Amino acid sequence: MTYFLNGITPINQFTKTTKEKYFIDKSELIGKMNELVGTASQYICITRPRRFGKTINAMMLACYYSKNANFKNLFDKLEISKSSSYLEYLNKHNVVYMTLNSNISELKTYEEYVKFYKTRLVHDLTEAYPNIDNRGTISEILERASKESGQGFIFIIDEWDYIFNNNLFSESERREFLEFLRDLLKDKPYVELAYMTGVLPIAKYSAGSAFNMFLEFNIMNDYVYDKYFGFTNSEVENLCKKQDKISMNDLKNWYNGYYTCNNFRIYNPRSVSTALKIGVCQSYWTNTGPMDEINYYIENNVEDVRNDIVQMVSGIPVNIHLEGYSAEQISLNTRDEILSAMTVYGFLSYHDETLEIPNKELRMKFDYSLRNHQMGEISKLVLKSNQMLEATIKKDTVTMEKLIQEAHDINIPIIKYNDENSLACVITLVYLSARTKYKIVREMEAGAGRADFIFYPNDKSKPAFILELKKNATPEEALKQIKEKRYADALKDYKGQKLAVGISYDSKLKNHKIKIEDIN
Repeated sequence: MTYFLNGITPINQFTKTTKEKYFIDKSELIGKMNELVGTASQYICITRPRRFGKTINAMMLACYYSKNANFKNLFDKLEISKSSSYLEYLNKHNVVYMTLNSNISELKTYEEYVKFYKTRLVHDLTEAYPNIDNRGTISEILERASKESGQGFIFIIDEWDYIFNNNLFSESERREFLEFLRDLLKDKPYVELAYMTGVLPIAKYSAGSAFNMFLEFNIMNDYVYDKYFGFTNSEVENLCKKQDKISMNDLKNWYNGYYTCNNFRIYNPRSVSTALKIGVCQSYWTNTGPMDEINYYIENNVEDVRNDIVQMVSGIPVNIHLEGYSAEQISLNTRDEILSAMTVYGFLSYHDETLEIPNKELRMKFDYSLRNHQMGEISKLVLKSNQMLEATIKKDTVTMEKLIQEAHDINIPIIKYNDENSLACVITLVYLSARTKYKIVREMEAGAGRADFIFYPNDKSKPAFILELKKNATPEEALKQIKEKRYADALKDYKGQKLAVGISYDSKLKNHKIKIEDIN
């Protein structure tokens, strides 16, 4: 018997999903869970960012294990059917499936929230086993049901962290909720498998040994289940072949950029599937959710993180060592806590002790944050970036020099010109608005060298331009390098106007000079 406590039958939803054109088979995860049923390792918690397939996998497990259901025809078509344990566990278990964001808009208090789950569980148990005594605690009733049925229960709990993630109820009530889960699951003879998913790690909320029975797997430490959450490159390539509107390169640019512990890159599944269905790459995943987490984190502690944000927006990774996830949802007081939290939510990608913005979808989100007053003086500068683009097109070097000087004078260490990355950060800020109108490539191989920046316009009536930076030299020397290194070869197929832009910085006078020439 399966007990559906969220009012939405996961079996129906998973069955519909398998019929989708862009469905990816992750059923080999079932074989991994079969190895754990009834063992001392039966407690598993998977944490991932939103929209990385946690819920659909939970529904899949409920469909597979559910007693008194027959889904052999469905699973015979999936990879799990090749496993030696496939038939041994198929549709033979009592399953308690709970998604902990159920009816949340109707449940105004913590008491109502917990009562909803307790009442539904007792109702379903007594309906399945009408002869059991339904008095006492949930655990006592589950024990009686287990004895009557002659077997235990598989618990599948999705979004275990919903009230923490959304800061619902009081701190003491959230602790009480942890006790509710502990009393339901820990050291109970009726638990055959407890599989939980969420965004936030249990360890940050579980005091002492309350949940020490769970093995927790997140994107930074998961060497076992990593390929079952998110789409791999080969999976996306196969999906891409089913349509002809979006190229594989576009999908990579927009949605790739996350790394697993086993060193392969993964895509955001929801965004890839939605883009392929609609036929357009744009931001899908980052516009979901009840709050704008990025802006919250930036506003919470600008002084510690704004240097990192500017650097990553400029395409320069940040070197940092993160010990797991050191962030709690509410207490974000240090640089490590804020950057860890942003990684937990999938806004940053962490690999080989470096952080970066993973893809175009997320870069758009960070660009939005920079434009909308979360970064103080930086936001004011970014709001002028349209002026910089217009001035470049008009060859108005006076205005360009003024705007670049304003960027340099902001008190941010990364743009104090200690190295070439500093110059790149300044250019990124003053041309930020150009990202929506131009494809901007940094350090691009062209001719006999690498051009600092090349701007390719989306609107072919606009000029393309090559931008070269020089420190303690002249803009004329920058233009000379563009010519001698034949950087214009990168624009040989562009039929519109082409510009060469030379920018120099004098470290003694601390000023900039700019010169622009047409490329013939």
